[in-house]
Amino acid sequence: MKFLNYAAAGVALTMLTGLAACAPSTAPAPGGGDEKTGTLRVWLYDEPNRAPKEKVVGEAIKEFTAAHADVQVEVAYVPTTPARHEKFKGAFNDPASSPDVAEYGNTDLAEYAAAGGFADLTADLQGQDMTPELLKSAAVDGKQYGLPWFVGVRALYYRTDVFDELKLKPPTSIAELTETARTIRAKKPGLYGIAVGGEYTFGALPFVWDAGGDITALDSPASRKGVKSYTDLLKDDICPPQACVSLTGGKTVELFAGGKAAMGILGNFNRAAVDAGAAAGKYAVVPLPGSAPGSIAPAFAGGNNLGVMKNAKHRTLAVEFVKLLGGKAYQTKMYEAMGNLPTLTGARDELAAKDTFLKPFLDTVAKGTKFVPIDPAWVKIDNGKVIPTMLQKIATGQADVDAATTEAATAVKTAFGRS
Repeated sequence: MKFLNYAAAGVALTMLTGLAACAPSTAPAPGGGDEKTGTLRVWLYDEPNRAPKEKVVGEAIKEFTAAHADVQVEVAYVPTTPARHEKFKGAFNDPASSPDVAEYGNTDLAEYAAAGGFADLTADLQGQDMTPELLKSAAVDGKQYGLPWFVGVRALYYRTDVFDELKLKPPTSIAELTETARTIRAKKPGLYGIAVGGEYTFGALPFVWDAGGDITALDSPASRKGVKSYTDLLKDDICPPQACVSLTGGKTVELFAGGKAAMGILGNFNRAAVDAGAAAGKYAVVPLPGSAPGSIAPAFAGGNNLGVMKNAKHRTLAVEFVKLLGGKAYQTKMYEAMGNLPTLTGARDELAAKDTFLKPFLDTVAKGTKFVPIDPAWVKIDNGKVIPTMLQKIATGQADVDAATTEAATAVKTAFGRS
């Protein structure tokens, strides 16, 4: 019983890339089985700071192999870059390259389900302690293709020391957010009023959804209102375009954590990064406000699922490992290690009772979350950077809101095959 970890990322990724490159582009090849011994192969997503995740996964593997004689678990960490899609397709089409268990983002579900790459686990995952909405993040057409492992929502982090010094209160509307950010930038030119990015899709979408808009109608009056609210923050007097237009969500986290921004739209899963930076001990969190005073903007309910590949050679073992790693004990440990919000209601309730940090995120979930289209077209939209391109053109003055949203809406329709 041994835990084999391709911690040397270069080895794992070279292997995966090679397999993806030589895989045929045909429909998935049948190659699954139900062997009860041997090596259970697992793909998990890489992280900027992987060590805490590896520690928890290692504990789960130790427990699993202790209960299964003659079983080894081999983990490869896969990068979350767009190239991941080709790696997964390679595994779908080539049984020899397929892992048994894989972590995947819930925004990738529609594409992977359409490719027929994951096993239907509907019968295996009955009776899970989670809301129907969360279960649906791993389902297509009523079939369950994975166990939701964690959910991630974003809220507004702010620097308590800066707010106290300037006698400011946390904003309760988008208008207040904008004015507060402008005030901070004016009084403290060394700080961004709020760190926002031209490549931060999931930072921008709450503004669109709050206004009543949607990804599938970016040229509607409601969507345009939301896009304008977000791009109004990409200004010299808040977050200068020359510095902020190329920022991703990850870069905005770095700015806030590093003490260079007074506010940031960050996830519950970014807590460890902030606590490791200059802002540690000097911040608090409130829900991201909507346009109406006292309202909460709808957050994107992101997260990752644990699934079993259709080509898995150890189906029963794979399902058991998914249930273990995705169970209450290890969801709790993953929260403690990484800040990943559990999907299981019991685990989330227990943690919320002990940790007040969770309250703004749970309040956000309670007000209602949104999701991207459950359709393979989303991957085309995301990989094509349709939304970032729209935001960047507006922020840099290459196009006004109407022109940029019209162009983006056309690209979305093309992705859905509606043009």
